[in-house]
Amino acid sequence: MPTRRIAQIVHLKPSAIAAYKECHANVWPEVLQQIKECNIRDCIDHHPLPSPPPFPRHEREAEAEAEANIGQRLFADSIFFDNERTLFATFKYVGEDFDGDMQRMKANPKVREWWGLTDGMQESPIPGAIGSAEGPGWWKVLDEVFYTE
Repeated sequence: MPTRRIAQIVHLKPSAIAAYKECHANVWPEVLQQIKECNIRDCIDHHPLPSPPPFPRHEREAEAEAEANIGQRLFADSIFFDNERTLFATFKYVGEDFDGDMQRMKANPKVREWWGLTDGMQESPIPGAIGSAEGPGWWKVLDEVFYTE
């Protein structure tokens, strides 16, 4: 079965960004082992750096630049939604039973404990979402629109 690439987003609570990064610097070994056993590879969470303050400049120059870059701004906004709160994650699934592997992940008590910790730092973009372990999903899965090697 070919590798399945998955990208998804969730929002971090502004008050929890530092704590989220800190706990992910020390992910529990049981969680890492379960991820591996569920055929997930190259799992990466990305969080954008806070936007630097703009350099002071002449108002007309700033307006001209804004008009010239409108396409880039719209593209960036459509990807990140809220540049300082949105967490973007990618991983590869290399197994043959994605749904079964995700059920095995959910069944692990240590993973559920981890999700209880991290879900409290996040806000789901999914209407009606209640957590990683239950409901319609917590992270919003994104469509892959381009890939090249």
